[in-house]
Amino acid sequence: MLFKLQDGRDTPILGNMADKEDINYVVRNRKARHDYTIQETFEAGIELKGSEVKSLRDGKANMSDAYALIENGQVLLRNLNITPYKMSSDQPDPIRPRRLLLHSRQISKLATETDQKGKTLIPLSIYFKGKLAKVELAIAVGRKKYDKREAIAKAESERRIRRALRKDI
Repeated sequence: MLFKLQDGRDTPILGNMADKEDINYVVRNRKARHDYTIQETFEAGIELKGSEVKSLRDGKANMSDAYALIENGQVLLRNLNITPYKMSSDQPDPIRPRRLLLHSRQISKLATETDQKGKTLIPLSIYFKGKLAKVELAIAVGRKKYDKREAIAKAESERRIRRALRKDI
């Protein structure tokens, strides 16, 4: 990949600069968007062992019951199930707590937000940005059953409107 300099010369992009745009989603928590109202999202790195990275690249992860907690100034992701890699000699616990990598300012903001009643931290997706594994973390509020029905009805009506407009054109 080449980058155009101000004086008109082409130069290759070095290091991770070329890989920054590559985002490969591994797992998405679709149930979370249905069960929660998302208020704000954050991108966090995740601390993994080598065999866990290989399992993630194979898409062997389940995050349906995953959530994040703040303990001792660190954000921990719990109940994320990463299936052990077959060819690895080291087999870590599949549902062990994993540390999320955030700046201290972000951690303090998350702590103040989640101290409020009803707010929680949930992972929305895991993806690779270049070579690095990332987690999309959200501050969310749980929806009641009638809120879920309203959201479904609203989505269906928007879908009908789009279909009707498509037929008219």
